[in-house]
Amino acid sequence: MPLSVYLLAVAVFAMGTSEFMLAGLLPGIAADLGVPVATAGLLTPAFAVGMVVGAPLMAGLARRWPRRFSLLGFLGLFLVTHVVGACATEFAILLATRFLAALADAGFLAVALTVAADLVPADRKGRALAVLLGGITIATVAGVPGGALLGTLLGWRATFWVIAALCVPSALGVVLGVPPGTARQDGPGPDLRRELAELRRPRLVLVLLLGALVNAATFGTFTFLAPIVTGVAGLGPLWVPVVLVLFGLGSFAGVTVAGRLSDSRPGLVVAVAGPSLLCGWVVLGLAAADPAALLVLAFVQGALSFGLGSTLIARVLYEAAGAPTMAGSYATAALNAGAVAGPALAAVALAWPGGPVRVSAALVAAALLLALSFRRALVPTT
Repeated sequence: MPLSVYLLAVAVFAMGTSEFMLAGLLPGIAADLGVPVATAGLLTPAFAVGMVVGAPLMAGLARRWPRRFSLLGFLGLFLVTHVVGACATEFAILLATRFLAALADAGFLAVALTVAADLVPADRKGRALAVLLGGITIATVAGVPGGALLGTLLGWRATFWVIAALCVPSALGVVLGVPPGTARQDGPGPDLRRELAELRRPRLVLVLLLGALVNAATFGTFTFLAPIVTGVAGLGPLWVPVVLVLFGLGSFAGVTVAGRLSDSRPGLVVAVAGPSLLCGWVVLGLAAADPAALLVLAFVQGALSFGLGSTLIARVLYEAAGAPTMAGSYATAALNAGAVAGPALAAVALAWPGGPVRVSAALVAAALLLALSFRRALVPTT
């Protein structure tokens, strides 16, 4: 695997940490800026909406730019938003920076997914994407708990400064790691309308829907792991980061293993991981009150969720081969649409015991029904 793919993953780690870190910082932000915690909670959906909107918008704007320039531009915008956010004294300003940071994150990820796939042979896209997405899973293992700890010790602004600082080595990695030969499209490039027309292809629409459903299930429960740990399982608050780390470790293991199969055997991954993931959510819904079961299932569900999700992302890039500059944005938008819808549905279900887990199970069941009905779309074409 080219070193440049790993260097891109460093930037994805910084952005993933920023996306998820607010879970442990909201009380401090609310107290410092003089707003209710519920109002501070708007920072999370603002970022998610920015990711959904930003993926196709930023990719469309940057499609004719040199790729290295695009990646550096998005990193620069991401850095600036975090510097402004760290200095913000009004909630409205901080809210605006989160939306702009999400636009930069979405643009970077959309371009990076395409670059990573182009840096390897055509039959190794899945492995390259597994490395890139490994940056997100490591963010859940180390970045998010580390950000929460830093915010507790030095205040929430310190976490924003650290994220901004991480953009500097990430930018250096882009300069050194993205070869000039892959930094620019030769010729005028594909017509945008032709690339958008790819979205009419049933096979592409199917894998986009599957990716959105699986990601919605993942973040539907992940978002509410804290009340499951402290309320349902009856564990102390210190166990929350432990469960989050276990989920992150499982996620990293899942993308690593699935990355070796998603290119040649995507149907096998879906056939094995899909039903297993559904069973895992059902079991978690029944056994979440048992701390030992919760700890084991946090790891297992993380592995299955991200293993299946990364395989579906790879299929999006294969199916969107006719949209070389927009394919990454399609995958990014679908996954973040799931990240918005899943927690929203799970929040509605909080009134019922194990509601978020039941929502996750229902979403995976819907994805499996779709996959079973159109299983040929998961078979690689030659």
